[in-house]
Amino acid sequence: MERIEKQMEFILEIDKEKQIKRKTLQSNGKDFEDDAQHAWHMAIMTLLLNEYANEEIDVLKTISMLLIHDLVEIDAGDTYAYDNQGLQTQSKREALAANRIFNLLPQDQAKKMFDLWNEFEERKTAEAKFARVLDNFQPVMLNAATDGRMWVENGVHLEQILKRNEKTHEGSEVLWKYMYEHFIMPNVEKKRIKR
Repeated sequence: MERIEKQMEFILEIDKEKQIKRKTLQSNGKDFEDDAQHAWHMAIMTLLLNEYANEEIDVLKTISMLLIHDLVEIDAGDTYAYDNQGLQTQSKREALAANRIFNLLPQDQAKKMFDLWNEFEERKTAEAKFARVLDNFQPVMLNAATDGRMWVENGVHLEQILKRNEKTHEGSEVLWKYMYEHFIMPNVEKKRIKR
């Protein structure tokens, strides 16, 4: 029973992910998405868009990565993509959180979670590269769908978006091009993103 008790403790703990609000509006333009909604959205996007990965990927592994990568924000909180001060401490805060949260699980499952999370962070495998594409693509898509409101409210510059996405093409040339042409540049032209 000890194994299942640990698993249940973890499962209940990660329910807290639903309470972590992000700085991205849902497509309705009214409500902020939470981390669980973000993960769910990207999991489905992986099912639909994996054909655009630069390399063939293990879809289940990629979905698994996306479902667990932000669990650390239960302790570390969401760090806004363009919050320079928060980004300076993000890695340390998230590593401490991963240690606490994943170690609620039995040792073998904790190791699997750590391995997936580290793989996502290191961005070296085809799966990690594609997962990172979607982690950047999804909020840009939602920002564009809400007329760039959060970009405007946060004074986001084009150079910040390009810096954040400097490796996006490594996971999917197609999705990077689509994001740039359909989401980013139209919002630059509408002055929702500063030059």
